[in-house]
Amino acid sequence: MSEYLLKAVDISKAFVGVQALDAVSLDIRPGEIHCLAGENGCGKSTLIKIISGVYQQDAGYIEFNGKRFTRITPLEAIAMGIQVIYQDFSIFPNLTVMENLAFNTELAAGRRLVNKRRMRTVAEEALSKINFDIELDRLVGSLSVAEKQMVAICRALMFDAKLIIMDEPTTALTRKEVRALFEIILKLKEQGIAILFVSHKLNEVFEISERFTIFRSGKHIVSGNTSELDDRKFSYYMTGREFDAEPFRPRYEGGECVLEVENLAIEGAFEDVSFRLCRGEILGITGLLDSGRSELALALFGLRRSTGGRILVKGKEIAMGSPRDAIEAGIGYVPEDRLSEGLFLPRSIADNIVISEIDRLTGALSVLDFRRYRQEVEDWVRALSIATPDPENACSTLSGGNQQRVVLAKWLACKPDVLVLNGPTVGVDIGSKHDIHRILQRLANEGMAVIIISDDLPEVLQNCSHLLIMKDGRIVARPDPGSTDENTVLSHML
Repeated sequence: MSEYLLKAVDISKAFVGVQALDAVSLDIRPGEIHCLAGENGCGKSTLIKIISGVYQQDAGYIEFNGKRFTRITPLEAIAMGIQVIYQDFSIFPNLTVMENLAFNTELAAGRRLVNKRRMRTVAEEALSKINFDIELDRLVGSLSVAEKQMVAICRALMFDAKLIIMDEPTTALTRKEVRALFEIILKLKEQGIAILFVSHKLNEVFEISERFTIFRSGKHIVSGNTSELDDRKFSYYMTGREFDAEPFRPRYEGGECVLEVENLAIEGAFEDVSFRLCRGEILGITGLLDSGRSELALALFGLRRSTGGRILVKGKEIAMGSPRDAIEAGIGYVPEDRLSEGLFLPRSIADNIVISEIDRLTGALSVLDFRRYRQEVEDWVRALSIATPDPENACSTLSGGNQQRVVLAKWLACKPDVLVLNGPTVGVDIGSKHDIHRILQRLANEGMAVIIISDDLPEVLQNCSHLLIMKDGRIVARPDPGSTDENTVLSHML
């Protein structure tokens, strides 16, 4: 019997002249946790879809459990024990948690009649696998990004599997949820189940994987034991670039106070939140998923009405009843979920960039000034280095990092005084993350006031001049980012 459960050998795949994979190889042993890493667009997802039968390779072959295949269908992949948790969840937003979890089981059994009691039992068993507590009758469409991810993970773990492929499974999860997922992965390993863990997060690769493979631009760059890897090597293999992690040093001292929050509250979410933010400062706000940090972001942009306290912009109290109130006050907001909240994916990159300033680009007769429109788009594509051959392409054609730059461009075009970013680098690769951080630091040094809301502790410690830690809806600490460390911050969060 083969030493390897899976071998992908010299796999190549092209799409309309674009070489997505160029003779790449990957091997995984039974019960091994193997990390596949690389920047967005490097070919990771293409290889996953070939292994799971969604795509057929142009060259090379797949060997699974000692049997060689030149082509695999999705049904064959499932029957062999290959399960994939895709990055986009692949769940039904209009169905309940229970229905999403039990749906495949009912179909597989060939049942024609729905038995709610049986489905509830199946769903409860699925949730128990990762100790995930959620109401089974809630519509999945009403869940947070993290909750949707957990439902998708529960569903994938329900079926007998020899190989589970997790495509960026922790993108929207907090540290607490990531730890719970890692505990599940280790239990699966003990059962002899192999895990292909697709990620570009350095700390996760080091924490969970035994071996790693890195792709870049569709080519296999390196494979090896994770114990032989360090941060600098990992970043270089991923990007071909070397980064220096320079902490943010604000140029402005004692600048104008542009945002004051006094005793702000939303009943049931957070209370008694107060802070001041001046020009040139970057304020970090961190905490676990249920700390109230995301609700605070929504309140600052008028997406949720506060039930107490007040918000002042440049000394003037603002009745923050809607996003329009926030925009008129000079506040921009980059949401946590750019795909459903920040972008019109089918529309062009250009349209997404100018949508927030469309009134300014429209003349007296409500006719769009196409010369100014094109110039504005060109300026922002160049300023934020948005990688696209044509801004008229659909926004869905961009990588995650470039989509996030489009969201930034949309709000920066409005010239806000305050920019609130909820999870600014969620789901983007190392290179794009570094570039976005440099952009935010540059904006602050040009006089903008920036708020980064994130549970990525290296992100807030490296890029913020001030830090608030939230727990159970209250601010529990205000450490200096320059003189504290991750463990200290975690101790406050937990």
